[in-house]
Amino acid sequence: MSPNVEFEIASEHWAVLEDAEALARVAIELACSVTRTSLREGAEVSVLLTDDAGISALNAQWRSQAKPTNVLSFPLAAPGRVSDALLLGDIVIAFETMRREAEDEGKLLAHHYRHLVVHGFLHLIGFDHLEPTEADRMEALERAILAKLSIDDPYALTAPLDS
Repeated sequence: MSPNVEFEIASEHWAVLEDAEALARVAIELACSVTRTSLREGAEVSVLLTDDAGISALNAQWRSQAKPTNVLSFPLAAPGRVSDALLLGDIVIAFETMRREAEDEGKLLAHHYRHLVVHGFLHLIGFDHLEPTEADRMEALERAILAKLSIDDPYALTAPLDS
């Protein structure tokens, strides 16, 4: 079962990606399927689509880094209790950083966006990339999920994500 996904669009920049909500919902659904994540009925994820200023404020408040980043995740489920949680957490994505990275890396904006959604969602369900083995596992899942969306390996020519 996939979670309900609630959106808040806090920046007019997101108007250029008209199908952002549908793209995220499909990406999260596939992430649940590929990871075989079992969720309780009514489980919910919140996605905030913001700008660099908005994510900079959150990054400063929660990570003591007063700068923009591409994606932040705020898991609410206790470790090992994702299947019982009603609220899984929040994913926050900054438009300008996402667009700049997509341009610099020669990626389609929608593809990079879906990668950030998948990356953020994996954090919500307990995956991380602090240790090399964790990073390898998380990146392998991202590749598998994105391949099902016909998106090339996002790590083939890129640096690791910030969150």
